Amino acid sequence: MNRILSVISLFMLLGTTGAVAQFNLKKALSAGMKTLQAVTLSDAQIEQYVGEYVRQSDSVNTLCGPDDPYTLRLERITQSFNNKDGINIRVYRTQDVNAFACADGSVRVYSGLMDIMSDEEILGVVGHEIGHVRNKDTKDAFRNALLTSALRDGISSAGGTAARLTDSQLGNLGEALMSARYSQKQEYAADQYGYEFLKSHGVNPWAMALSFEKLKKMEEQMGGDKSSKVQQLFSTHPDIEARTKVMAERATAEGFVRPEGK
Repeated sequence: MNRILSVISLFMLLGTTGAVAQFNLKKALSAGMKTLQAVTLSDAQIEQYVGEYVRQSDSVNTLCGPDDPYTLRLERITQSFNNKDGINIRVYRTQDVNAFACADGSVRVYSGLMDIMSDEEILGVVGHEIGHVRNKDTKDAFRNALLTSALRDGISSAGGTAARLTDSQLGNLGEALMSARYSQKQEYAADQYGYEFLKSHGVNPWAMALSFEKLKKMEEQMGGDKSSKVQQLFSTHPDIEARTKVMAERATAEGFVRPEGK
């Protein structure tokens, strides 16, 4: 299980946003457009930028095809809600253990995470990420990243349509998203959403706590490598044990039994 956890949104554990991508598009701002100040950025423009970001992420990462076993498994797990109500879930083929969501409802799950998680735990991961979308955490994080990185030199717009970002701006945006963190309040709220999400799909919500425990165990197994991203990221999110306890205690209080052998 010697995998390096990637940055961005290590789903409910790390609470980062965005997508792992190297932006190499040859883009330029259209000449003669008026510079848009950050404070005027609208929700519609945010949505345009999010769409561009997700498309670019999908183009530079390896998306599992429709007949891929990972795709078929995820479709089976999420068939009741995938591609409905704005939610679009797909799999990136990589050994990294990760998942992330964007403000447009795109959820991307890494095959490395699927390798170590049960179906129920994966559903909890997805539910947590959808919680960030529904609570507008992803939109707020994306907006902040734009305002503090890609937009720090200004962008252009015309007629309310957001201009395409340059290579440099996309690179800055990616860096900002990789270092972004949800607040503790946002993470706990997304945990609760994921918990309710499991219940609504007839799944024992103990899966939330179990998924936390698995990731914590991975971190402990790699504990000797102080340079690893696992160590670096866990050092900035010391509340994982507390969040595990909250989920476990709630499940127990509501009469749910921890699955045998888990």
